[in-house]
Amino acid sequence: MLKNYLTLAWKVLQRRKVFTAISLFGTSFTLVVLTVAVALFDHALSPMPPEVNLSRTLVMRRARMQGDGNTWQSPPGYRLVHDYARNLPGVERMTVQTDGSVATSFVQGRKIESSLKHTDAEFWQVYQFTFLEGSAYGAADVSSARLVVVINETSRKRFFGDRPAVGQYLDADGQRFQVIGVVKDVPSLRTPSADLYAPLTTQKSKGWEEEYLGDYTPAFLLAPNARAEDVRAEFVSRLGTWKPPANSNWKTLSATLETPFESTGRNMYPGNTDFTRTYGGFLRMVLAGAALLFMALPAINLVNLNVSRIMERASEIGVRKAFGASSRTLVVQFVVENLALTMIGGLLGFLFAGFVLRAINQSGLIPYADMSLNPRIFLWGVGLSVVFGLLSGVYPAWRMSRVHPVVALKGTR
Repeated sequence: MLKNYLTLAWKVLQRRKVFTAISLFGTSFTLVVLTVAVALFDHALSPMPPEVNLSRTLVMRRARMQGDGNTWQSPPGYRLVHDYARNLPGVERMTVQTDGSVATSFVQGRKIESSLKHTDAEFWQVYQFTFLEGSAYGAADVSSARLVVVINETSRKRFFGDRPAVGQYLDADGQRFQVIGVVKDVPSLRTPSADLYAPLTTQKSKGWEEEYLGDYTPAFLLAPNARAEDVRAEFVSRLGTWKPPANSNWKTLSATLETPFESTGRNMYPGNTDFTRTYGGFLRMVLAGAALLFMALPAINLVNLNVSRIMERASEIGVRKAFGASSRTLVVQFVVENLALTMIGGLLGFLFAGFVLRAINQSGLIPYADMSLNPRIFLWGVGLSVVFGLLSGVYPAWRMSRVHPVVALKGTR
């Protein structure tokens, strides 16, 4: 039966080529935009090197201090992390990294601006980088504040051209570092992305070890059987023992551990200061709502087009109903026809989305972007195509199935 429906759908699509072309354009354009949006989120929040263990990673990106009439919210400081987040039960490894800063260098009269991230030695254990040269710095390098640096592939070309970089020196942010490793570029949408990586203790600023709020993003790699809720609860319990510094107006210190997905939802939520809740559900609703709203307008236009196209087949429908075809059978037939059209448009949209993603990668709009159409995005594309096909096909099919056979045989509505 399905084979017959698909064969009939193909014949119908060839009958009115203008309607078919308009439908394919609307469908493919809508799905190009949605596929590119899905690819962006996949590129930022899916497990991929160096964040291969993203599914069991927690981060702390926001902390808040409150006092009498004052509130200070920012990324956490080193002391908060060191005093209250180390050795949490269920955490396999923990790393502390700065959010990154701009470091200026001059090479043969050329000004080079690089993003510089300071990290501890555990950073290279939590994140699985691909090393093209050399290796990472270790705990001894961090404890001795050794001026060494790991650079990314693009920085190697900027500073040294085609020469090997390990063993060379570069000046950045007024300091002279020795290059000990080169890693593959990490897209700027990912947390561990940077041009240069240096030991945490080589920071030029003073007093960073005593700050409760600062510019750090600690990441926690959970043990395979650990539950994020338990780790989060233990951290909140520890933080509840915080005592304000002497001669300070601050009363409370708040923070929480979140998955990267939940953290993205918090950043999008207006007034995201409630650390007792998570925002993953909010982000899911935003994404689903945005996708449905974006599909709604072209779906409405295609509904009108499909109604006109189906009404042209009134006589055919009248004959089928006169010979006993049920309304359900007709609805299934027309929905399958519309889904077939939508899937063709979705395939075209998927192919066009590949060219758009390649253009974004090459444009430099997102530094080090390497977006592609992987199986996850393909499945999302198929799912969106089905939803779009149902949105634009169910109502016309239902309306035509309700037409009386006599009226349909006369060719009128």
